[in-house]
Amino acid sequence: MSDKQLTFYALCGSQRRASTNRALLEALRTAAANGIAIEICELIGDLPIFNPDREGALTPEIVERFAEKIRLADGLIVACPEYAHGIPGGLKNALDWLVSRSEVPFKPVMIAHSSHRGELVLSQLTEVLTTMSLRVVADAFVQLPLVGKTPQAQNALLSEAKSSGLLQEALRRFAETIGRP
Repeated sequence: MSDKQLTFYALCGSQRRASTNRALLEALRTAAANGIAIEICELIGDLPIFNPDREGALTPEIVERFAEKIRLADGLIVACPEYAHGIPGGLKNALDWLVSRSEVPFKPVMIAHSSHRGELVLSQLTEVLTTMSLRVVADAFVQLPLVGKTPQAQNALLSEAKSSGLLQEALRRFAETIGRP
């Protein structure tokens, strides 16, 4: 087994700085064991609207940077709220830019969810990711009910998830699918 550090690229469906999904991704990042690095994507909100006429030689530079981050990652972590019973437009747009590219097929993906509800978005997200040939690792799914709670209650839940090992265990199961315990 390799001693190479695993790198996970995390996509947040909410672009709000105070989003609970982002808080969950930040908690996963700080809970990551030695040998695992998590980078949270900061490009989604700046991507232009997907247009197939702008693929290939006409692909915008920011899309190329985004795709390169995906290519270099050993796996992806996606945290996504449910907006109007669906995937938020920014995240769906980002995924659309990747559909016909070579960076995503068979790349493992872990889904993190910061709500006690949202079954529709989880179903849709799983469908989109599997249609894109990403390998959704169901055993690594992590869910914490942060939505609707005060910042103090959110912090308490995130701290408990870290101290109990819940977040580390989800990351360990995800790393195992890539060949690293």
